[in-house]
Amino acid sequence: MRILFLASLHHPEALCAAQAASPADPPLFPPSMAQHFMEKALKRRGHTLDVFWRNPIPKHTQRHTSGLTPAKLIAAAYNRVPPQFNPTLRAINRRLLDHARAFQPDVIWMVGDNTTITPDTLAQIKRDTRAKLVYACGTSPIVFSRPIDRAAARLYDLVLASDYYHGIQWRELGAPRMEVLPLAACDPEFHKTYALNDAERRELACDVAFVGTLVPDHLYSRRIVALEALVSAGIDVGIWSVHDVPAALRGCVRGAALGAQMQQILSAGKLCFNTHGDFVHYGGNLRLFEVAGAGVAQIADDLPGVRAWFPHIDGAPTLLTYTDTADLVAKTRALLADDAARVAMAQRAQAHVYAQHTYDQRASRFEALISV
Repeated sequence: MRILFLASLHHPEALCAAQAASPADPPLFPPSMAQHFMEKALKRRGHTLDVFWRNPIPKHTQRHTSGLTPAKLIAAAYNRVPPQFNPTLRAINRRLLDHARAFQPDVIWMVGDNTTITPDTLAQIKRDTRAKLVYACGTSPIVFSRPIDRAAARLYDLVLASDYYHGIQWRELGAPRMEVLPLAACDPEFHKTYALNDAERRELACDVAFVGTLVPDHLYSRRIVALEALVSAGIDVGIWSVHDVPAALRGCVRGAALGAQMQQILSAGKLCFNTHGDFVHYGGNLRLFEVAGAGVAQIADDLPGVRAWFPHIDGAPTLLTYTDTADLVAKTRALLADDAARVAMAQRAQAHVYAQHTYDQRASRFEALISV
């Protein structure tokens, strides 16, 4: 198949570095985005891929902060202008039409959080190319999507949702078909236990590692409360984030992390903490599979998808789940005190995701779904 991704570039430095490292076969996506690994898997299966960046390409990674900023106010005003009256959006949509007509895709793969491509443009592409339209996203359309995104719901031939409840929301918005397929997975060549030298281990080591986003607090309050409970209990917590961090947790911040650096950080921790955002009630975020791929023990919030994708194997857990902060602190302390149990659980999790949750398997499932 010829697959055209419609996406927003968030980490331009990472993409430039990845393309410079592989000039003979430059990747479309930076390794800090899950689409990078899906790209590799789809190419291995013989598909031809291209990407259309639907956002003005940023000069550097955007750092999110709490509270109002001039940039947020400008963006809010910009988003209130109807697309048909916004010259920048009109130009982007014209470029996409020309790009799609030249590429002639069989599948248009819309990465979530579209704020620029209009339903009229998508409908025209479907008429011109007869391509199937896929929407793939790991976030809630109620919380995150804009009117321009929701208005196109009936055009999507297939919605791929990591979270079951998000898929139901897309069906309620008019999408004719939804399938639950975690967009995250692992690539054993990349998501693995990284060998660290003594200096790296000293720099990165901590009892509990967290890599991710914590702002705005109304979207990540469950993470914040849980991390604050661990810190208050005297547990050594290391936090890495490319964005701002709430004041109460800034003493734990160790820096930013993307791509291979993130996997090194995960490899250095004794235990990784992974609570989903407030908008996720089924489960299936990126870190769930990436931590397992790193061969590190993980404790996550108790959600249906977490239990479904990480079952007990021969009666033994592949990760631990917690129900409240007291449960989290107690289980964290117990696991940190039992090196053998922690290592064994990490090994089970790694073997499990290598067998059941690779991007090659996600690509195979996608092929089966889109062929119907």
